[in-house]
Amino acid sequence: MFLLRQGWSLTASGINAGTDNTPQVIGDMWEDYLKLLDDNVPDGYGYLATANPSCDSHNTDYSSPPRAMRQITKRVHCQRNLLALSARRYMATPAASSLLAKPAGDISSVFPSLSGGESPPLPSRFAELKRRLIQGHEDRLQESWHRLLAELRQEVEIIRAAGSSIVPEISFSDVKYNNVDNITDFRDRLRKRGVAIIRGVVAEEEAMKWKELAKRYIKNNPSTKGFPADKPAVYELYWSPSQILARAHPNLLKVQRFLMSHWYSVNKSALISTSHPVSYADRLRIRQPGDSGFALGPHVDGGSCERWEENGYGRGAVYNKIFGGNWEKYDPWESSSRLPVKSDLYNGAGGCSMFRMFQGWLSMSNTGPGEGTLMVNPLLGKATAYFLLRPFFQPRTMFEGDGSAFLESKNWRLEDETTPVLQGAVPSNCQELNPLLHPHLDLGNTMVHIPQVRPGDYVAWHCDSIHAVDKIHRGQDDSSVMYIPACPLTEANAEYLVRQRDAFSEGLPGPDFPSSLGESQHIGRLAPDFVMQNIDKEAQQAMGLARFDTERMDLPAKERRVLQRANEILGFI
Repeated sequence: MFLLRQGWSLTASGINAGTDNTPQVIGDMWEDYLKLLDDNVPDGYGYLATANPSCDSHNTDYSSPPRAMRQITKRVHCQRNLLALSARRYMATPAASSLLAKPAGDISSVFPSLSGGESPPLPSRFAELKRRLIQGHEDRLQESWHRLLAELRQEVEIIRAAGSSIVPEISFSDVKYNNVDNITDFRDRLRKRGVAIIRGVVAEEEAMKWKELAKRYIKNNPSTKGFPADKPAVYELYWSPSQILARAHPNLLKVQRFLMSHWYSVNKSALISTSHPVSYADRLRIRQPGDSGFALGPHVDGGSCERWEENGYGRGAVYNKIFGGNWEKYDPWESSSRLPVKSDLYNGAGGCSMFRMFQGWLSMSNTGPGEGTLMVNPLLGKATAYFLLRPFFQPRTMFEGDGSAFLESKNWRLEDETTPVLQGAVPSNCQELNPLLHPHLDLGNTMVHIPQVRPGDYVAWHCDSIHAVDKIHRGQDDSSVMYIPACPLTEANAEYLVRQRDAFSEGLPGPDFPSSLGESQHIGRLAPDFVMQNIDKEAQQAMGLARFDTERMDLPAKERRVLQRANEILGFI
């Protein structure tokens, strides 16, 4: 098995077996869990079994599932107490309690279109903000708007003709063996479109087993919450065995490094490493045929109002070229400007504070277009420029008919009187888009389905990309994925890892997600102790559980500084 260190067995330590007074039988999960609950403790971890006589791990009676679960329950509680003692040295860092807990909720909490919540008018300070952003170069902005609309007209036709084939693809074997010709073509297309499929990252059989394990985990933990509440498609799960094993898979870590290598930094001394992916614990989706509840419309994650605000993305001047009337010079692949960004100014229940270069998911099903799957907008930089500039412009005239005259650039001008409106942006929510508010994007034609995916395929899209989900799942089988983004190692991301590591230990949702008891009482939940005993060091580092190696002779000086700083933040120095 990929994650085991040589000579090691899977151990029971780090697996939540429930409480002593509720020794539940795990039913048809039993065979899987017998493998996970193997009581052969690796060398160097014997203290887990011997530090307390009541934690003896060598007398479990596996012939009786109920009896075994009671015995394992007792042992794991002892081990958890010991783990807590050993973990305090790195858990007790200032960053662990620096942010307020998120409100309760689910995935709909950041989407007014899903939750049915009203979008209240923005306060007048946003009108002042808009005036400051364009003051002194209004004419230049107007000219850039006309150029942008002309470009969009051409791009819309290209996307309309290409459909799903516009999404670049590459096989994992090409990445693994550095097939230069295929990689070069892929790089060019990815940088233009901002979305990609990497085929066969994980073996199909392994991905399918993870789905079955996830289903059993849900079945045996009926308190698991999800959205929609009556028939969940997206589950509030973060620490299930399937998710931990997927995040730790070396192939996935390799793909994350490969994808993040498409970014670059203008500031050569910026503390960022794309060679060391860090883990971000997100949800999973198992969407059943016929579902219309998880009808997630076009949106961009990573904040909404923050993209215009000076203390949000303005901290790094990320979009200054766009606001300055020179959108052609904006480069969505420059990373150093994003390091000081605050993308979650309002502590929304699901607002993302971590720098995710790519959002992504690993497929656990055979899913085609229209079958409850992802839709993406491959305009990338041009779409970003459009939805950021849209609040500054208004139509001169509302036309009847097919809308072509309405969309003409000559029909659009700067607002007569600056309003606080930021179309589709609401504090504490993501940035939503629709044809009424963003007509020139022609979302009906430019939101394209990703091509057919199989279990083990990985789909990724740039953090600024507009994306959506089929309104209705018209397929015959479930549409299932684990959300696993690609995140670089930065100071801010290391600080997030500290808080996420604490949540991992307690079985609670990660810091960015709605507050709840989460999986703290879930049977079969994996914990940090399991990772430390059974999973490769690279995955341990990605989860903030192990020290980064700064002693390698071939390590560039800047990379060494990034790793040293991360080790300090994580409490390893």
